Amino acid sequence: MAKQFFKKFRNTVLLKFAPRFFYIVLNILFFTCKKKFYSAVESDDLPNPVIVVFWHGELLPVMKGYMLYRGNKNIDSIISEHKDGELIARIVSLFGGGTIRGSSTRGGVKALIQSFKTLGEKRDLGIAIDGPKGPRHSVADGVVLISQKKSVPIVAFNCKPTSYWQLNSWDKFVIPKPFCTLDFYISEPFVLDDLTMQEAKEKIKERLMENAI
Repeated sequence: MAKQFFKKFRNTVLLKFAPRFFYIVLNILFFTCKKKFYSAVESDDLPNPVIVVFWHGELLPVMKGYMLYRGNKNIDSIISEHKDGELIARIVSLFGGGTIRGSSTRGGVKALIQSFKTLGEKRDLGIAIDGPKGPRHSVADGVVLISQKKSVPIVAFNCKPTSYWQLNSWDKFVIPKPFCTLDFYISEPFVLDDLTMQEAKEKIKERLMENAI
């Protein structure tokens, strides 16, 4: 009983203070880094809205970079309802982006409905397509279903720091080192209309693997 209480207390304190700590650290880190954008299309020329896809291991630098590239915070990102997802969701919210809670393994229907609402409001939708549990660099079905159902184009977004730490997690989570260069790669928008599920997933993976770490 006491063990469960202290575990719950620890998690509560962690979720209360850790997001702002990481938010401050990440902002300081990003401030020290040089940013370079390699885009196939100017931000102002992107369709409105788009679905932004990226690998789970690049989630935080991509989200920060995308807001800089787009020049606004008009994006909602799908974040899992798992414990780790709560921490990430709070950090993303501090960045200024919206969040949609759910994934292919939990809360999927709710996330799908909210995603349709986001796109209907002309807000971009961010999806880490191999989350929340991988396998790494796989493509889940959800992004294809959303794109084809709403006829919304997709943009592949990568971040390749010139120097970084990489966690020993399933997604090889990337943390850029201070004073490195953050190279952001943004593909031209592409559609998945008239493609089979497998063809669509292969097309998305091909675009993202071009600049994957």
